[in-house]
Amino acid sequence: MQNLVRIGAAASALGVSVDTLRRWERDGRVVFERQGGQRYLRSDQLAALLRERPAPEHTSARNRLTGVVVAVKRDGVMAQVDLACGPFRIVSLMSREAADELGLEPGVPATAIVKATNVIVDA
Repeated sequence: MQNLVRIGAAASALGVSVDTLRRWERDGRVVFERQGGQRYLRSDQLAALLRERPAPEHTSARNRLTGVVVAVKRDGVMAQVDLACGPFRIVSLMSREAADELGLEPGVPATAIVKATNVIVDA
């Protein structure tokens, strides 16, 4: 269930009530999966809804990919965070301290902000 987000967590991430999400479901705006009597929203649907929100403009970085954390691997110093952004997967390496401070855990909505002057891919 790592690519599914509970309705309450999705509502919190979107800044709306659970009742609003249920209304969106009735209106056909979202489709929930049901497991064990619980409603779950797919992470790609949540990412699409999050992208509809205006992005804050407090940084010069323009490449923003909003999605949902699907995995976090921590070791003593570093953390690898996997973010599902619609059909794309972004993997970020950061300090464990930064991942902890941001509260990055599977199911948490997050935005990858990419600012690079040079990116080299070699095979």
